[in-house]
Amino acid sequence: MTALVLDAGALIALDRNNRDMWARLYAADKAGDIVATPAGAIAQTWRGGRRQALLSRALMHCDEIALDGPIARACGRLCAGTGTADVIDASVAVAAAEFAHHTHTVIATSDPDDIGTLTSALNAQVSILTV
Repeated sequence: MTALVLDAGALIALDRNNRDMWARLYAADKAGDIVATPAGAIAQTWRGGRRQALLSRALMHCDEIALDGPIARACGRLCAGTGTADVIDASVAVAAAEFAHHTHTVIATSDPDDIGTLTSALNAQVSILTV
């Protein structure tokens, strides 16, 4: 089993009908893999309305990870420790690191450098897929 964690860039790619990202999503879903995205990444991309039918469809395949108090604090500590400021990227890294404890984990991202910095700081063994 694999966990596929989507950042805002991956959600935007799905919303823009990126065929490679859709193929990856469908393959993960068909294999019974975990597909997840932090709520903050959804907030960065969601604008509502009929124009986002593709994003809405993609989200039906995703587990939404809440940004609760303990996760928010972990994201803040991670940003402080890495000198970064994007708490949503940090939430992607924190979620992926948690999955990586028990399964192969892939992060689909448009920002591999920042995600790499964050996951490295967590010593998370993840693969990064650039979209």
